[in-house]
Amino acid sequence: MHNEPIWNDGAIPTFPALNDEVAVDVCVIGLGGSGLSCIYELLTLGVRVAGIDASTIGGGAAGRNGGFLLAGLAAFYHDAVAKLGRERASAIYRLTISEIQRMAALMPTIVRQVGSLRIAASPEELVDCTAQMAAMRADDLPVEAYRGPEGEGLLIPTDGAFQPLHRCIWLARQVERGGALLFTHTPALDISGTTVHCPQGTIHARQVIVAVDGGLERLLPELRDTARTTRLQMLATAPDPHCTIPRPVYTRWGYDYWQQLPDGRIALGGCRDRFAESEWDAPPQPSPVVQAALEQILRERIGRQAAIERRWAAQVAYRRDSILPIARQVRPDVWAIGAYNGTGNVIGALCGRAVAHAAVRGQTMLLDLLGKE
Repeated sequence: MHNEPIWNDGAIPTFPALNDEVAVDVCVIGLGGSGLSCIYELLTLGVRVAGIDASTIGGGAAGRNGGFLLAGLAAFYHDAVAKLGRERASAIYRLTISEIQRMAALMPTIVRQVGSLRIAASPEELVDCTAQMAAMRADDLPVEAYRGPEGEGLLIPTDGAFQPLHRCIWLARQVERGGALLFTHTPALDISGTTVHCPQGTIHARQVIVAVDGGLERLLPELRDTARTTRLQMLATAPDPHCTIPRPVYTRWGYDYWQQLPDGRIALGGCRDRFAESEWDAPPQPSPVVQAALEQILRERIGRQAAIERRWAAQVAYRRDSILPIARQVRPDVWAIGAYNGTGNVIGALCGRAVAHAAVRGQTMLLDLLGKE
C-alpha cells in the first residue's frame, strides 16, 4: 500500500523549510485548504503572513480527501436545524452554497458543479432522506427527490466535486505571489504566547492561527476534551470506460462515498465506522481491514472490477460534543480552526476566512455563526 492519493500527479510546488527567525503580523500553521484560504484572506486585509506545514502543501486531509464539495455542516440539514435552530442552520447552509460558487468562480478548471447524491442504504435511511428534503424545502433550499442507477434518495444540485490537492496548489501559488512566506517540512513544536518554535527556526507574530484538522488537539492540548483525531481511508481504480457515475455519491448515512473522475477513475472512501475503535488516533496509513471493506463496496455495491491503483489514508478531527467546527480564539491571540467532522472542504474555507477577519479586524459575526456554541 503506497499511501499515495489519486490527486497527486507530481505537481506539488516546493517551498523551503524554515531555518531562521521571521517576524510577521500573522502566522498560520497548516497549509491545507483552510489554512491557505485563511492566508488568502489575510493578504486582502493587508497584513504580513507566514504559513508553515509539517509536510507539504495539501499534505494532510486537504489533499487526501474524497474531493466532495458539500453544502452545510457534516450533519444532515434537518439534524442541524434540530440542534442549531432553523435560522442559524439555514444561514450556515446558504453561506456554504455561496462558498462553493466562489470556489468555482476562482478555480473553474478545478471545480465541477455537478451536484451530489445522498443515496439511502436502508428503508430507515430513506425515511431520513424524506425528512431532510422536507426541512430543506421548508427553508427554500435546493433539493430534489432522486431515483436512478445508484439507488433512491436525494439530489443536491448546488454541491459539486473538485481536485482537492490542485485547490491547495492553486491557493499556495496565489498567496506566494501576494507576498506570503510559505515554509514546508516545518512542524510547529511549540506555541509560546504568539511565538511559534520550529525545529530550525522561529516565527514571531502578533496573531497565530492554527489551521490543522487531524492532530489539532495535539498541537493545542486545551482542545483534548473537545476534539479527537481519527483516520479516513480511500482507494482509487484505473480508468473504467464502461462505468458512468456523473456526480459524487454519499450513502449509508455518509459513511461511504465515491465519485468518478473525468478520466474514468473511481475514488472510493468510507467504512470508518465499521472499525471505529481502531481508527481513532491511528497513523495516516491504510489498513488491510478497511481497505478490504472498501474493495467489497467497489466490487459488490458499485459492481466494478477495474484494477485498484492507489490506496491512501489521512487524519481528520471530530468534535466530541457538537456538530459545529472549532473556530475560535483558544488563547490570547491564538486561534484554532478544525474538527470539521470529516467534511471540511467548504466549511473549512469559510472558517479560515472568518478567523482572518476576527484576528485582524475583530469582526466576529461570521465566526459566531460558524463556531460559537
